[in-house]
Amino acid sequence: MHDETESQKERKPLAATTIKFAVGLVKQIRASAVNEDLNEIYPYIWNDKQLKAPKVRKKDMKRPAITPDIMTGLARIADIFYRVLFILLGATGARIGEMLAVEIDKHISPDFRTISIEQKLLGGVIEKRLKTEASLRKVDLHPDISTVLKWFVGDRKSGFLFPGACAGKPISGHTALNHLHKALKGLGYENDYDHSSKAGTHIFRRFRITYLRNKVFCPVGVRHFWVGHGDSDEDTGNQDAMGELYDKIANDRPFRLATAEKCGVGFDVPSDVPNAPKFPTVRRPCKRATKRPSNQRDK
Repeated sequence: MHDETESQKERKPLAATTIKFAVGLVKQIRASAVNEDLNEIYPYIWNDKQLKAPKVRKKDMKRPAITPDIMTGLARIADIFYRVLFILLGATGARIGEMLAVEIDKHISPDFRTISIEQKLLGGVIEKRLKTEASLRKVDLHPDISTVLKWFVGDRKSGFLFPGACAGKPISGHTALNHLHKALKGLGYENDYDHSSKAGTHIFRRFRITYLRNKVFCPVGVRHFWVGHGDSDEDTGNQDAMGELYDKIANDRPFRLATAEKCGVGFDVPSDVPNAPKFPTVRRPCKRATKRPSNQRDK
């Protein structure tokens, strides 16, 4: 048996979530072998205790957050393109892949008050399949955010809201994350875990949900609909299946719009806006995208 190298000795142990993903992948691969009747060819009962896989403790997971002051700072950065992206993420709670997949002619209402979440960007590929069934939704905007969105769209009639350098493609989540890190560092942000200036794009989703749950009165059904949560008791985790079945808030847009205006966004939205950005009409063709593993999403 060969001796361990120095790099192997210093290698950090895998995180519990990484181990859970790897084990889950093995289970899925084994279960995917089915016969013509769609029954598993190699049925197997997994004994998690014998696997000795570490338990994922939610309270130990790194979930950095931002304050209203930091969110206000992100809404005022010099780069107009990413300023608008951060404003929309903070005001909607949409996931980064959902927002980057928004197309002007397909997912933005004529009055710019509602964004439809119908697809997502994953690893450079647009997918119609969203994370959960509840993720297929409409997010209503405060009038101030609607004004920003209308200004940003300008005279564009189609295409992705946040176009990338490649023809017919939006910017990547990785590119957005790099700009977020740069902006957070410029604002002097430090997370609560390693005190660095880095945080994933989920900080916007946490900001929005925290605000709607605690800082203003927002009907639970409306909040769940906007952020793409199932109608559930968030404290106990019990699914209220009947409540979800009978709640038809998705059909009451006037009430949702009024609620969006009452609730606000929880940060200062700049009232002075410069000239609308110019987007080039000719871009280079894209190489075929390669999906990254689903466990490597931004936190």
